[in-house]
Amino acid sequence: MRSEPQPSEYRADPAIAELSDWIASPVDAADFPQTAVRFRNDRWAASVGLDHLDDETWAKHFGRFKPLDGNLPQPLALKYHGHQFRVYNPEIGDGRGFLFAQMRDGNGRLMDLGTKGSGQTPFSRMGDGRLTLKGGVREILATEMLEALGANTSKTFSIIETGEKLHREDEPSPARSAVMVRLSHSHIRIGTFQRLLAHEETEQMEALVSYCLSHFPGPMPPDDAPGRDEPAVILLHQVVERMADLAASYMAAGFVHGVLNTDNMNITGESFDYGPWRWLPTWDPGFTAAYFDHSGLYAFGRQPEALHWNCGQLAVALRLLADSEPLVAAMNRFGELYMAAIARRWCWRLGVEPRGSDTDTALVGACEQAMRDSKIGPDAFFFAHRGGRGDPAGELAEALSGYKPTDSSHEYWSDEAPQSMLIEEVEAIWSAIADDDDWGPLQSKVARLRRMGQAHGEPPKPSGHA
Repeated sequence: MRSEPQPSEYRADPAIAELSDWIASPVDAADFPQTAVRFRNDRWAASVGLDHLDDETWAKHFGRFKPLDGNLPQPLALKYHGHQFRVYNPEIGDGRGFLFAQMRDGNGRLMDLGTKGSGQTPFSRMGDGRLTLKGGVREILATEMLEALGANTSKTFSIIETGEKLHREDEPSPARSAVMVRLSHSHIRIGTFQRLLAHEETEQMEALVSYCLSHFPGPMPPDDAPGRDEPAVILLHQVVERMADLAASYMAAGFVHGVLNTDNMNITGESFDYGPWRWLPTWDPGFTAAYFDHSGLYAFGRQPEALHWNCGQLAVALRLLADSEPLVAAMNRFGELYMAAIARRWCWRLGVEPRGSDTDTALVGACEQAMRDSKIGPDAFFFAHRGGRGDPAGELAEALSGYKPTDSSHEYWSDEAPQSMLIEEVEAIWSAIADDDDWGPLQSKVARLRRMGQAHGEPPKPSGHA
């Protein structure tokens, strides 16, 4: 069984203040016509001591953005650059969001409350700084499904409808508006480092590396890694390992993020900022989520390559502090770390104990081939063959032989069908809200996804991680 988030008292810790003179611009939230609470994640609010708030107080903090006690006195729009579909863009930053607060969770981690749709900032360019309600609902569904499938993801903390009418080219307009708050373990992006490189701000780069290592610690590099005592090198090793695991979690989940730009890459390896995402209907490496991804740059099967490329951009930025050789050595670990992560996560979702690198790799390949041959989707496949059940045949049966099943005693595994998140269901859930203001289907889906997460149990971690 999966453990619930560890409850905690509210412990404000606005650590970003040590960097705020140059990493962000103070901003004000938009003054919305209304603040109607539509979704509050009390499960994760308890982890930062905020579940006790009544709806009126919740709306004041997460719709009007009244500062939390002892926290940031004013929201901060973070500054960063980034590669967007491999084209460098220095004209970005938090254009419709900001960092609102920081606090410690029940495990002592530094957590951020950041927004989406909270109004215009100096980085909005031609945008209105708003979020559609449908976009907020889609983010709930993406984060809940990914969490249930063991991915390291931000949590949709709050959705508040704001009473404005928005015009969008990719949604029926006028569209209902909302402001979202997400709970994340950091909002420091690869693009944050890229901006400092572009401005050749060495002292700030050193301070940012120190901040990341202090507040988001990870394992040390291997004993034989060159430069393993240099802070910039340590950080790159940690980010490479986290990104390799994140890529593997996407693949095992059958998930396509859609927009894996460097400004969407959190150095903690936590997935966030969900726009045109999709789940695979069938196993197809060429499947894309974004209608504007004409070249298939971020297609399902290219996601590991995309995350590795993004790590490379962090390595380039860190050349401001370190020599090439130790940074290249860190980058070269990605492939091996990814293969270990995909085997670990694949066996976890399939409900079998890992046996070893070559054997597990063969199992992954046999499963992929079985899905291609049968045209069965990943959700149905993993459910049908959980723990080796489902009367596998041929190459799959041979690959599964010798694997020991893990615990599959949860009643979920006796359901008639697995939970999934195909676009038709997403649209049906939204239609109930759009047509009848019926939030029941969304609430029911969230409950079913959390039950699925309980059935899967604790996600696997890399060896040597607590």
